[in-house]
Amino acid sequence: MSERKPRFITTSGFDLKPFYDAGDLGGFDPARDLGEPGSPPYTRGVYPNMYRGRLWTMRQYAGFGDAEDTNRRFRYLLEHGQTGLSVAFDLPTQMGYDSDHVMAKGEVGKVGVAIDTVEDLKILLDRIPLDRVSTSMTINATAAILLAMYLVAAEESGVGWGAVSGTVQNDLLKEYIARGTYIYPVEPSLRITTDIFAFCREHVPGWNTISISGYHIREAGSTAAQELAFTLANARVYVQAAVARGLDVDEIAPRFSFFFNAHSNLLEEVAKFRAARRLWYRIMTGEFGAADPRSALLRFHAQTAGSTLTAQQPENNIVRTTIEALAAVLGGTQSLHTNSMDEALGLPTERAARVALRTQQIIAEESGVPDVIDPLAGSYYVEHLTDRLEGAAREYFEQIEDRGGMVACIESGWVQDEIHKAAYAFQRAVEKNETVVVGVNRYLLEDAPVEMFRVDPALEAEQIRRLAEVKTGRDKAAVATARNRLRTAAGSGENLVSVIVDAVRARSTVGEISDTLRDVYGTFD
Repeated sequence: MSERKPRFITTSGFDLKPFYDAGDLGGFDPARDLGEPGSPPYTRGVYPNMYRGRLWTMRQYAGFGDAEDTNRRFRYLLEHGQTGLSVAFDLPTQMGYDSDHVMAKGEVGKVGVAIDTVEDLKILLDRIPLDRVSTSMTINATAAILLAMYLVAAEESGVGWGAVSGTVQNDLLKEYIARGTYIYPVEPSLRITTDIFAFCREHVPGWNTISISGYHIREAGSTAAQELAFTLANARVYVQAAVARGLDVDEIAPRFSFFFNAHSNLLEEVAKFRAARRLWYRIMTGEFGAADPRSALLRFHAQTAGSTLTAQQPENNIVRTTIEALAAVLGGTQSLHTNSMDEALGLPTERAARVALRTQQIIAEESGVPDVIDPLAGSYYVEHLTDRLEGAAREYFEQIEDRGGMVACIESGWVQDEIHKAAYAFQRAVEKNETVVVGVNRYLLEDAPVEMFRVDPALEAEQIRRLAEVKTGRDKAAVATARNRLRTAAGSGENLVSVIVDAVRARSTVGEISDTLRDVYGTFD
């Protein structure tokens, strides 16, 4: 009987049989490879009762314009049932430039909120109960600065550091691979990353000190197997750096979290999440000798795939996002962001953001999927694919080690080249109609105009005015003293985060602190 396609494959290029049975499980041992939920190797989930006890945290990634604008959006989302904040920062903030810098011109508030000083962050968090709401900040090169600002904003509003919870992404390696918002060379960046580990262990125990991100690796065009392999390879580097720093694995690893892409091939994505948990358990116990069970738990946030959204027929993106969100829930995510249908066109409108949030709520309250833990366990196909993805990741690990380790592979461009090859192959398949994207290369329509959200162009001038006001009113001598102390600390072994906190208290800006470190470390070329 003829088939509708000459070849059926996953996004990772795995050829698919018509159906799967027990013979496809090879040496699969349920006790060794599956276990129970909340028990090693955590294939079935990191907690014994998963969503029967508590649903995943529902976040909507938001940030645009100035702090006041974004604060309004945050409170709107919280009022509509969001249970955690996820902050997007504009490019100048991510790159360590103030809004009045020449490099910031035209970019202030465009792809996230503009933050120059702690006064901006205090406005951003106004009327947000910081002792009850968890905040995730997608920030990397300037992660230590934004963390310091968050802590100073909390203390100045009467909330102690021990009461706050949240995450800084703080994952610089994937910036060199996929995103590009790096500042310093690799080694100083790793030093700052591990400074955050050590500082939070001592002072902010409820904070997740890194969110190791496969999301952006996937957005750059990787396959599911590459996303899994390169993310966990990066994670190993961070553990190795922490150990080399003298930190104990079981002191820092329990505060690690991960950030994965929930892509469109539903069952491959479910298998990817299951394989990730099992791999991390085996890496942490087998390679690093972690004794604390929490060190081997791969807790992750998922975001639906921005790269699958289309400007054509944007309503179709609601369906795409629903499938991807379902994959994350079936895969056992701890936290989820659902993209808005209009994000291929611009920043989401309030209506689109609400629909995206409602998508999560409908899965949670109406689908029945969260009522049973790991409901696809035992599926011949899902277990086969979970094994296959783990095997593919291990093959990449071997190649990485043969090439001198992950840092060497990043610096040589090998990792980036692997991703570029995958992205090119996908694009060619779309162009040749071998891969269908509904509304793009099949089932085309004339699109009607779509309501779009636009940032007020006057915002940049207002943000610069506010920055100037802070600079005029602060103690300039205190700022100079704080920057000199930071410069000295950067050249020594002193933990930089505590020094940055003092600089923030003196109202030093994101750009000033970043420039001080640029003076010492230089930049990555």
